[in-house]
Formats: sequence, structure tokens, C-alpha cells
Amino acid sequence: MTTLQITGGEVLLPDLSVERGDVLVDTESGEILAVGDTDEGDETLDAEGGLVMPGLVNAHTHVPMTLLRGVADDKPLETWLREDIWPVEGAFTADDVRVGAELAMVEMIRSGTTGFADMYFHVPEIVDVVEEAGLRARLGHGVVTVGKDDEAAQADIDESLDVAAEFDGAAGGRVSTAYMPHSLTTVSEDELHESVARARELGIPVHYHGNETTEEVDPIVDDRGERPLKYADDLGMLGESDFLAHGVHVDDTEIELLAERGTSVIHCPASNMKLASGIAPVQQMLDAGVSVGLGTDGAASNNDLDLFDEMRDAAMVGKLAADDASAVAAETVVEMATRGGADALGFDSGRLEAGANADVVVVDFDAPHLTPAHDPVSHLAYAVRGSDVRHTVCDGELLMRDREVLTLDEAAVIRRAAEHARAALDRAT
Repeated sequence: MTTLQITGGEVLLPDLSVERGDVLVDTESGEILAVGDTDEGDETLDAEGGLVMPGLVNAHTHVPMTLLRGVADDKPLETWLREDIWPVEGAFTADDVRVGAELAMVEMIRSGTTGFADMYFHVPEIVDVVEEAGLRARLGHGVVTVGKDDEAAQADIDESLDVAAEFDGAAGGRVSTAYMPHSLTTVSEDELHESVARARELGIPVHYHGNETTEEVDPIVDDRGERPLKYADDLGMLGESDFLAHGVHVDDTEIELLAERGTSVIHCPASNMKLASGIAPVQQMLDAGVSVGLGTDGAASNNDLDLFDEMRDAAMVGKLAADDASAVAAETVVEMATRGGADALGFDSGRLEAGANADVVVVDFDAPHLTPAHDPVSHLAYAVRGSDVRHTVCDGELLMRDREVLTLDEAAVIRRAAEHARAALDRAT
């Protein structure tokens, strides 16, 4: 056994209290051995002046969309997708997806994210990058069948299920999978019924966009006379291991249904604000017992993958939604960005305690904007930036030390990403 001792800092404990102490990691098993008073490690990682905390979990994103950052801004979702995003994505090659994923993973490592969920295509390329980068991920091929003939639609569904079966457990167990139909309105009822049943046979969860905009909600209500999440429940898409993104336009009955079924919701406040999709009733969901994680969505609608930014957005907009300054408090958003996301994705992470995955980051607290540190948890929610992260560890492996990414060549990734983004846009126009 080889051990890493993260020493000299303060530690964010599972109850969100902060104490002086160390974290001892087994670098071979990828588990936390002890928190607090620990044995001396074979190697040490200096956390002096910093806060040792669980790695953040970006529970809904589309990592290759880093190549589309800033391509089309200030448009509503449907127009943005159909006129700008989907045409360029249609020109993406497998190489483009790989390079966009590399850029995203450099960005996430640098800003303290150790785990994420991703819905995209060319998933084998993303799996390869996850393995190289050292992150933890739940991945799936996004299925869209509208506008496709029966053969093409079935091929899309088959690919998603085949990818899920093939790559679950890849990258030494750091990759898990899910079946990922894009939404309840972009895949037909018959296709959802058949494909979700096949996913259950494979024992994999289902992830999809749910109630993101009124344009997703109204057609289901008009055609079926029931709310979208009741429709999803009829199709067996609200299991305990399932998770849906957004949940902006949910009513009381749907919130109650989510709580009863144990289905998690991934809140993406920045994307929802930028696309004017609406404000999710996060505090109401939490009060009802719904498990809520946090996601950035893709970098094309955010426009970054900094989950500290997302925490601040979630807290601020949550107070407006509830008309209550005490709603979606600092402790709440920190929990959403760590344990909430980890639980939604089925990761044994999001907390610093013996036996949990060694997914750990160290945040510097000696910057002017973090002084004085009256309340470290408040700072995490309202003042910390991704650039304040000093070290990133995932599965016991050191991915970034003293702000130097160790698993990917950052300069080369940035250069390739700029080249591929330009080439993809040229092909699409």
C-alpha cells in the first residue's frame, strides 16, 4: 500500500463543520483511509493555508461543447439548438469530440471537479479521455429520434444501450454508464417504452432532460392531459438510480412524485438563466425530500465548467425563486455540489471520511477575496473561484499539484481545441 497525506490545512467534514486535520489516502485502492489525526504518508501534499474538501461533482454537462463556447449567445433554447448548435455538432468528428472533452477535463481538474455526468455522442472517445485525465464519470450516448426514420432512430437507441453495456466499469472502474434519451419530447413514447425496458434489463440508470422549458411541458400536457413527470413515471423513468436535468417547470404533484420515487434532479442555474428557461424551485424540492445535485450544462450555454460559479448562481437565484433570503443557503449548495451530485450519479464520493473514494481538492484561502475567513462554507458558496483550487486528487491519483495539471498536456490541449473549433465551424457553414 502506498499512501498520500494531505496535510497542514483545515478539513471540511461530512457535517460541513471545519476542523484542523489531515486526510490520508491509499493511492492504490483510491480510498480515504483516515481524516483528522492520521499516520504519516509515503508522500505528502501541502494544504497549508487551504481548505481540504470533497471534489466537486458536475452532475449534468456535455463536455465536448467546450468547442462551442461563445458560438451562439443570447437566444432561447429551441432556436439556439436548431439554428446554431445542432448544425455545428452535425459537423463534429470523433476527433473533435475527443479534443473538446480534453479541454473540458483540463478546465474541470483546474477548478476542483473530480466527477461528472455527460450526455453526448462518440462516447468511446470521451471514455478514453476520462481514462487519461483520471477523472470519474457517468457517461451515455444521447438519443434524439425526432426527424429520423425508423431505422436511424433504432440505430441511435441501440448505440446508446450498446455503449452503456460496453463501457460500464471502464477506466479501472472510474467510468459508469447510463441510458440517455435526450428528453421526453425528442424520443417517441413507443421508443422510450421499449428502450427504457432494455436499460432496466442491463441494470443501468436513465438520465434525460426533464421539464427544462415550457416548450417541453406544454405539448405533453396538451396531448396527454398529464404532467411530463407523470408521463415519465408511466414509462418507468423515475427510478431511485435515475436522474433528470433541470426540473425548471415542475408543479407540486411532480415534486411529490420525485420525492416518492427517489429520483434526483440536477439543477443547472447558469444555463437556465442564460437561455431564459426559468428558475427551478430548488428549495421547494429540497423541502419535499427530493435529492438535488448541481450541473453546469454544456459550456455553450454557461459558458464555463466552474462549479464554484454554479454554487453562487444556485444560491442567488434560489433565493429569488423562493422570495426568501434564507432559501438555498450556503451549506445547501455546497452539499448539492458534492454529496448531492455524487449520490445522484452513484459515486461513493462527495464526502471526506474513511472508506469513501479519495476524490479530494484543496482550495487556497489566502487570497484577498477570501480574507477574512469567518465562515469557510460561506466562502465556498459565495466567494471561491475555480482558480483558487491548488490541488486536485481523484481515486487517490494526483491530477493537479500546485495548479499544474499532471495528467494532460494543458498547452497542447488548448492549442488543439482552438484548431478543431475553427475547423468544425468552417465545415458547418
